[in-house]
Order: sequence, then structure tokens, then C-alpha cells
Amino acid sequence: MTKQDLPPPLNVLFLCTGNSARSILAEVTLNALGAPRFRAYSAGSHPNRTANPFALELLRKNRLPTDGLRSKSWDEFAAGAPGAPELDFVFTVCDSAAGEVCPFWPGQPVSAHWGVPDPAAATGSDEDKHRAFLDAYTRLRRRIELFVNLPLAKLDRVALTQRLKEIGAS
Repeated sequence: MTKQDLPPPLNVLFLCTGNSARSILAEVTLNALGAPRFRAYSAGSHPNRTANPFALELLRKNRLPTDGLRSKSWDEFAAGAPGAPELDFVFTVCDSAAGEVCPFWPGQPVSAHWGVPDPAAATGSDEDKHRAFLDAYTRLRRRIELFVNLPLAKLDRVALTQRLKEIGAS
């Protein structure tokens, strides 16, 4: 099979309030583990100006790309936004974004809540903060590994939604 024969990637959006830590970690991780089947994006309801430096450091330490990462508003992905990809999946990764009224997304994405404690809220020493980021990354990576290994072609929408909910509870 040549590159031209591959189906287009499935577009996945990870949402969080600030889009500086968890959603960025998830975006980069899925792009690394899921290519070429998946294309990940991240955004926030109230994005910070930049990605969290602890998140960037952790990604670099794991030899994952950080160039071009930025905190983005979910408005960039809503219906009618210029250049917005049609989304196949939308995952909220923080509790506060799960309860917010989300914009209308192009297409009919399957969605699930994969809440993870906010590592950016960690207090204490830098070591404590590094540990909080590693915990968040490890949890998200495990969920993403389960997601990319799902037999998507064999699951109907109801079964897929249930499996994604189970992954989010793990």
C-alpha cells in the first residue's frame, strides 16, 4: 500500500480549559503513537498564552516534538471556523472542560471524558511538579495506547462510545 492509498487520518481534538498541559501532552502523544491513522489537535475553552514549561520539558525528555506547540482556543475548531478540520473524536481531559457548553463541532465526532488531575495546579517543589506532570502523561499515554489499538472498523458508534468511556475510567 502506498501513501496515496492510505485513508485520511481520523481527526482527534483534546480539550481542556487552559490548553497548556494535559491537552498538549495528549495531542503530542497521539500524533506520535497514532500516525498515520490519527491526527491530533488540542484546544482550550480559556487558553493560556503558552504551553506549560513542565509539559514541554517532559515531552522533550521523551523525545517527542514540541516545535510549533501553542495554546489554542477551541473556537479554532468549531463549525464555521476557517480551516477547521472535520473532527472524528473529541476528548475532554479535565473536569472543568467536561462541564462547559462546547461549541458545535464540524461533523459528528464521537466524544468521551478522559479526566486527569491538573499537573499545572501542583504545588511544592519542582520535583513535586515534575512528578505531577509525569503522572498525567503516564495516564494519558496509557489511554491513548488503548485507543489506537481499538478495532475501530469492527465497532459501531454505541460500542465505540462505550469503549472510550471505559478507557476514560481506567
